[in-house]
Amino acid sequence: MKFRVGHGYDVHKLVEDRKLIIGGVEISHYKGLLGHSDADVLAHAICDALLGAAALGDIGKHFPDNDDRYKDIDSLVLLEKVCELIRNKGYEISNVDSTILAQAPKLRPYIDEMRSKLAKAMKLDIDELSVKATTEERLGFTGREEGIAAHAVVLLMTI
Repeated sequence: MKFRVGHGYDVHKLVEDRKLIIGGVEISHYKGLLGHSDADVLAHAICDALLGAAALGDIGKHFPDNDDRYKDIDSLVLLEKVCELIRNKGYEISNVDSTILAQAPKLRPYIDEMRSKLAKAMKLDIDELSVKATTEERLGFTGREEGIAAHAVVLLMTI
């Protein structure tokens, strides 16, 4: 059996008049993330980790931000398409570990729903997908509440 590891990172700016969607969940907050799609920073980081592990480029290569087909698209749809690409290349997803970096809002109340939605989109058991959240103690752009970032690590194995 062959294994491949991938790391993904994404960041989006917080702005007014946008919904805040993270991990496929709409979160009550006075700002949302700016982006061509729904700007789901967590789903995007996971997509990039998967694509990187399979040496398939990044999310921008497959879903460019100048393509109107992806304007305001639900990022879980993009994640489903990435998982299909991964499986078509002969890999299965062993597990995903991810971390959201956000000073506010508090994300703990939403993490179980995020895990459920992401696992469903990826066709994984919920125990194969971890979502954590942390603040950066008011340091950096996330600490100043200018944006939200996410990291993801995945392990792929041949099927």
